[in-house]
Amino acid sequence: MRKVLVVIDMQNDFITGALGSPQAQAIVSKVADKIRAHVRDGSEIIFTRDTHHRNYLETQEGRHLPVVHCIEGSEGWEVAAELKEAAGAVEPLVFDKGSFGSLALAGYLGRGKVYDEIELVGLVSSICVISNALMIKAHLPETLITVDASCTAGVGEEDYRASLCVMKMCHVNVIHEERPA
Repeated sequence: MRKVLVVIDMQNDFITGALGSPQAQAIVSKVADKIRAHVRDGSEIIFTRDTHHRNYLETQEGRHLPVVHCIEGSEGWEVAAELKEAAGAVEPLVFDKGSFGSLALAGYLGRGKVYDEIELVGLVSSICVISNALMIKAHLPETLITVDASCTAGVGEEDYRASLCVMKMCHVNVIHEERPA
């Protein structure tokens, strides 16, 4: 079975930095466990990095979300160390993206390779996870696209739930949706 795990924007600024949250911090160890399991199974591992530049506040995104984050080369831009360590000797492919979704990632996954499943985890469920899941689904409509809800987090509970609902409506397989009480 040919599988790939795509780890979306699990960067320091989204976990403990400028846009960090307790919800994001709570999934780091789960994502690390997921990476280790996929490495054991021989899956391809891919990371994405939200990537901005010093002129971020002058961009459309910066005008809508005026919080400087994920500036290329900064500590906040880096993928969390625990997740890089979880990959072990595997060198994940990394896609730096200046927008919510990555056309390059979707194109890479759609270039003649046949995957049985593409699984996504990471941050933020209602922005970058959903954008990439739907772009990949558009490129590979017959491939099983799975999002592990226990390894994603939103800005708040309402947007988190709404993003899962939209993904399911677009035939993305959402697993582990139930939250512990």
